[in-house]
Amino acid sequence: MKHGVAFRKFSRTSSHRMLMLRNLVTSLFEHEQIKTTLPKARDTARLAEKMITLGKKGDLPAYRKANGFILKPSFVPKVFGEYAKRYAGRPGGYTRIHKYGNRQGDNAPHAVLELVDNPRDIRYEMTARSVGWDLISKRVGRTPGKDLVSKGVADVENIIKKERKREPTDESGVLRQRTRWNLEKVLRYRGKEGVKDLVHKAESHIDTLLAKPVAIRDTTSWGRAEKEKESWVGFKAETFAPKPGETVPGGIRSPLHLAKGTLAKQPGPMLRLHQRKKLGVDRSEFWTKL
Repeated sequence: MKHGVAFRKFSRTSSHRMLMLRNLVTSLFEHEQIKTTLPKARDTARLAEKMITLGKKGDLPAYRKANGFILKPSFVPKVFGEYAKRYAGRPGGYTRIHKYGNRQGDNAPHAVLELVDNPRDIRYEMTARSVGWDLISKRVGRTPGKDLVSKGVADVENIIKKERKREPTDESGVLRQRTRWNLEKVLRYRGKEGVKDLVHKAESHIDTLLAKPVAIRDTTSWGRAEKEKESWVGFKAETFAPKPGETVPGGIRSPLHLAKGTLAKQPGPMLRLHQRKKLGVDRSEFWTKL
């Protein structure tokens, strides 16, 4: 029985293994996001959080320990300055791991390791998009399509403040339970500036979602004559044309079914001339009335 085994072996000697982990921690502090295998990401996260804890202490012994561990001394002041200030009110959990499928070649499990509350926080971005999607989905079918596209969604900031006061298990809110849970998680230590930034991102995603039905209409065979013109929302329709497997709010077809419709094998060139191009998107009846 093995006792006190702190880290994985990684089929390396102890010196090689620690140098590899120190290099990963240094890259994480430099870029705030790195992509590596899942086991390496887990061990790197443990060491990175210890370095940030030393940075929050801020004394001379902690500085010497961090300076002896981080391979690039130029990033030590960043740990004791920027990161210590960012995580001053957070008791722990300074890193986050996102599983990223398997690596091509050896099929090793991939993961994205990032520092929480960084400028490119993945969960923060996805939560802002989920908020925009939920707000539009609640209004699809109850508001005329033209009014929804022209006016958009108002009072997003007030809606977010009300949703944060609800319990995560409350089903009567505007947002889904999972979206409300993620919303509280990403805004817990960001303050008022984080709320304003998330509102801005959600509103931008709402505008993009509302432009997609117009793009679907203008990129179909009956609307290709107007393809070169700018649509009434101020952008070209091709810019917002949905990708295979992508649906719009109010859609009823699954993304897998939509992707198969576009990626399926097409017949020969003679028959293809008489066929309509498959866009792989869900043309809901609600949006066709625009």
